[in-house]
Order: sequence, then C-alpha cells, then structure tokens
Amino acid sequence: MGIEMAGGVYCPLSPRDPQHRLKALIQQTKGHVILAQYQTKAKFYDNDNSLIIDLVLANKSGGYIIDTDQLSDTIVTSKNIAYIVFTSGSTGIPKGVQTRQRNLMGCIDSQVYIKLFSNKDTMIQMANCSYDAHVQEIIGTLTVGATIIMLHPEGNMDIDYMIKLLNEKRISYLQSVPSYVNNMLEYVEKNNASNLSTLRTLDIGGEKSTVQLIEKMHTYLSQSTSVWNIYGPAEVTVACTGHIIDRCANLINIPIGCSLPNYLCLIMDGYLQSCVISQEAELLVGGVGVFAGYLGRDDLTAKALVEIDGQLFYRTGDLVTMDNSGLLYYQGRKDHQIKLHGQRIELGEIERCLLNITSISACVVMKWKDDYLVAYVQSSHINEEESRRYCQSHLPSHMIPSIFIILDKFPLNANGKIDRKQLPSPDFSLSALLSSVKSDTPLNQFEERIHTIWCQVLHCDENHISGTASFFSVGGHSLRFIELYYRYQSLFNFNARSLSIGLFLQQPTIRQHAQLLQTLPSNDAQTIRWQSLVINEGKTSLN
Repeated sequence: MGIEMAGGVYCPLSPRDPQHRLKALIQQTKGHVILAQYQTKAKFYDNDNSLIIDLVLANKSGGYIIDTDQLSDTIVTSKNIAYIVFTSGSTGIPKGVQTRQRNLMGCIDSQVYIKLFSNKDTMIQMANCSYDAHVQEIIGTLTVGATIIMLHPEGNMDIDYMIKLLNEKRISYLQSVPSYVNNMLEYVEKNNASNLSTLRTLDIGGEKSTVQLIEKMHTYLSQSTSVWNIYGPAEVTVACTGHIIDRCANLINIPIGCSLPNYLCLIMDGYLQSCVISQEAELLVGGVGVFAGYLGRDDLTAKALVEIDGQLFYRTGDLVTMDNSGLLYYQGRKDHQIKLHGQRIELGEIERCLLNITSISACVVMKWKDDYLVAYVQSSHINEEESRRYCQSHLPSHMIPSIFIILDKFPLNANGKIDRKQLPSPDFSLSALLSSVKSDTPLNQFEERIHTIWCQVLHCDENHISGTASFFSVGGHSLRFIELYYRYQSLFNFNARSLSIGLFLQQPTIRQHAQLLQTLPSNDAQTIRWQSLVINEGKTSLN
C-alpha cells in the first residue's frame, strides 16, 4: 500500500523461488529498490539496491523524520502502472503482466458493485504473493474500508489455525482455490470443528470446481453464505466473470458465470467471428481490467491483445461455451497452458528449462490425472535425479515435475513430430517414483510407521520409500502435505504450537519427520492410535 501511495510500481517476488529465477526477474524489471526481510536478504546478496524492511521499521534513532504531508505531492494518474506480477511463459521466460491504476480500481469497483465484499467485511489475506489476487486482498480491502487479517508465516498451511481464526475473528469474506476449501471442509468434518458460520461470502476460483465440492460446501456453510465462482486471468486484473452458485440448483457443471460490471466477454472463433450458443470457442475479454501489456515484450502483447470495434480485448486462450441463459462454462485450453492446484503453468517454460541441459536433446512436459507434472526427456547421459536438481535450482516448486521419464528416443508421427499419444504412461506406483531415491539403510520401527502414513496420503500401497526422499519428489504436493500434517496431529495429539507445519516443510523426509515427532512426549492415546494405524495399514483413511 505504501508503494502505491508513493507512486511506485509494486512487483512481488516469492522468496521460495530459486535464486537464479529471482535474479532473472529482478533484471527484467530493472527495479530501483528491493524490499526484503532478514530471512530473504541472502537471496539478493549481490544486489546493492536491497533494503531490509526490518531495519526501517525498527529504526528509533530519529535519524530521519517522516513527513506524511509529502505524500500529497505525489502525482499518481490512472495510466500509471500499479503493479507487475509474473506468470509462466511458454518461451521459457516468465511474462511480467503490467496492471494500471485504473485497471485495479475498476476491478475493485466491479466487485464492490456486485457486493462480493464491502466496507463491513473482515477478510483474510490468503493468496501467495505470486498471485495477483493478493493485491486485491490487500489494496482492495483497505481501499473500500474493510478489515484485513494477516496470517503468520505458513499460516494458510495450518488448517486448524485457519478454522480457529475464521471463527474467532468472525471472517465474513474468504477467497480461495476450491481444492483448499475442500481440505478445510474435510478438517471440519473429521474433527467436528465449528462450522464456518460467520462467512457471508465464499469466493472460489483459480481452478475448475466440481459439483461434489459445491454440495459439500453447502452442507457445512450457513444458509446465508453466498458461494461465488469467480474467473479471471491476471491480464484482465483478478476477475472478469462471476456466478453465485444456487444451493437449490440441479447442477451438472459449474459455470464461471457472466461478465462483471464494466467488463465485456466475447466468444470468438479463430477468424474472430462470434459463435452461437453451445459452440466451443475462445473467450475474449474487454473492459476496465485489460492490462497494459507484458513488460518489455511488445511482441507477446501484440499477440495477446486485439482491437474489436475500437475496444481492446485480451485473448485468454481459454475455450468456453455459453448456454441459453448467457452463462459461460470453461471447457479447456487451446494451447498447452495448464492450471495445477490453482497455479497457472506454461509447460513450455519447464521444457525450455530442461533443454538448457546440454545432454537433453528433446523434452515434453504433460499434466497427468490433474495432480502431477510428468517430464519426458530424450537423453542417454542424464538420470532423473540430475534433471530434478536442475529444475529445483531454476524453477519455483509448483513447476517441478513429480516424475521424469528418460527415453533414448521419442516416438514420432508420420510428420516427424513427437507423437505424444505414444509416450509411455507414467507409473505412479511408488516403486517407479522412487527408482532414483531408494536407500540401502533400512527404516527403524518408528520410521516404518511414518512410512505407512506417507503411503496412505500418497494413495499407494508400495513399500519402497527411501527415508531420505523428499515428500515432494515422490508425488506429493502442498495440499497433500497439509493432509499429511493433520494425520500426524491426529495420531500424535499435538498442535501447531508444539510442532508447526513449517518445521516439517523444511525437513520433508521420513527420517526427518520421525526425528521431529519423537521430540513429542509419548502418551497412551498415541499407542491406541498407532494400533488403529497398524490394523488399517494399507487403507487410505484412519479411524
């Protein structure tokens, strides 16, 4: 908020990203100042423009005087760039989406107009800074005069903490991806926790929702809670369509709704001709939220924006259909861009990263079963572990493939192109996933018990997980890690104050988890729970 008030351009970077990537993004922005905390200062050790926020906030020497009246001298116009967020780029280089002040204010105005949130609401800052939604959560909330609750570090990974916060702070508006809401509702169900009765609005988006999840939401939410399905790429500023999901409607598919106020949605074919009802075609979005262009990439901007009747429209690349009521339904993509656990990923960026390894001559990355990334690599001089390490040093965690399949030669079709249909299906049994991380050191009795829990969370009955393998290298992801953490809490009867989820994230192997859990005092209840675990070994749920 301070950056915006001072007339600057806000560009959030995730400290979880590898240093190579952060350096490349900073060079792309040509930023004058980097605001960092002590914990993240090391990521920018070679940059003279970094400034430690902690020192600024803690400065009590009186060495400088802050004159708040000077803010009135700052001229900010609607054309100024408000913020830049980076999205995955098919060329291998992340794209900086530039959003103007008028885009941001217009988007917030549209959401307030439909009463998505108001100055009477209390909301949680949920989104990671990699999402443009977090800008809406912070600036939007404060602009309209609502109250915002900031989480402690890794707070959104701690469902118990989240549920308590929702009820204690009487949160009335919550924005989240559907899969995270599902985790919350499962926790409420299994732990007989308080229902989310204070919520006035639940705003879901970022990934496709299911009828089953909507039914579960309506079971555990108050009758007065409105469930909105919101859609919008970063290039149109957070959200451009929305729909209130009627709890009485007999739904087969969940619509992304119709245009929000001040937006205009068109369904056009490849020749930019309007399509008839129920015909699948590309969604184009015009109106107040259409972005200013990609930072330093006029070529990509020219491809993404098209002028129709004197108005700019963004070509989303999303395929949709429209029903007789004017509601839009998401059908898929016209390219290889995907959404994985709410994250937008250009598979081409991962492929180009791997092709930087000289021993790899060809590469294909695909999404498998809506839950995993699989990398097919053509090489005779590299193994899975080397490929994984390279990705970990150059890509954010959500873009690292769960499995690498090394082939001497790719299958080709009659045109000499890679035949994706002939690529071998990934084997997600743990024996295949762990071929490169097997350990000769046997697990002790306690570690074997932790191993059993891992198998249940990963939905696999195999018995080959190495004690030194990372949870995230054997098919795990953040949402499953949350499930793993709550299995631990249920079995060992501890809370986040005793052992936070952050400790388990920092030490993500079976042996490290066993060491952490063995620091807890033992009790009879744990023994009973372990007996239940042994009896139910191999099943996907515990009693």
